[in-house]
Amino acid sequence: MVFPIGDDNRDRKSIPVVNYLLIALNIFAYVYWQGLGLNDQVTFAYSTVPAEILTGHDIVTDSKIAVNPYDGERYKIPGLEVTNIPVFFTLITSMFMHGGLAHLAGNMLYLWIFGDNIEDALGHLKYLLFYLLCGVLAGLSHVFSTAIFGQNLLIPSLGASGAISGMLGAYLRLFPGKGIHLWIFFIILTVPAFIAVGIWFAFQVMNGLGALGGEEAGGVAYAAHIGGFIAGLLLIGTFAKDFLARRRAASRRGWI
Repeated sequence: MVFPIGDDNRDRKSIPVVNYLLIALNIFAYVYWQGLGLNDQVTFAYSTVPAEILTGHDIVTDSKIAVNPYDGERYKIPGLEVTNIPVFFTLITSMFMHGGLAHLAGNMLYLWIFGDNIEDALGHLKYLLFYLLCGVLAGLSHVFSTAIFGQNLLIPSLGASGAISGMLGAYLRLFPGKGIHLWIFFIILTVPAFIAVGIWFAFQVMNGLGALGGEEAGGVAYAAHIGGFIAGLLLIGTFAKDFLARRRAASRRGWI
């Protein structure tokens, strides 16, 4: 069991109000909008459905009754609900919904640790735009990989993971040597960001390759994670030009 619990924020200069707002919105959406995950009508209306994005049309399906092959228990699989907005906007609405408390808690932990530093480097407005753009590109990565590898185009996806993966890509490029505190089997170690993020990315790639030819491994859309990470890694150079220029100037003066 390895997961981050914090990072070195001694050089952070601003209060990450947008990051706090994003965390609050994700929690609010899950608790109030999704009814703690019990409101299937909302969840299956505003998640991203690859077939809807590819066709541009809303798709409604009937619920199904399935049988657990191990214990014979019958359970309901909700169908896709009516989406009362243009389907392309589900690439954004799905970013603020989650499949369960563990899903929400894990994503918010990563956003809390990594997002504030990116906001500090970009400024509040640029950070918000960067976050949303990474989330949309991550969603599109999932949509197109689902189509390319012949997976089920009617399975909805949701969660902030794609956008947060973009934050990890940006963090790796901006702060490769910053200390990340990891919880490893009841031991806390501090390692450079390039090691912590590198381990995370390797895990995504390995599991993503394992999911090729079938459904998302364990219900996780690894293509969204990989796509979001690459988007963040590439785009941060454009968004953080001023920050990178200041750091180069400081480096030449011997300040860092």
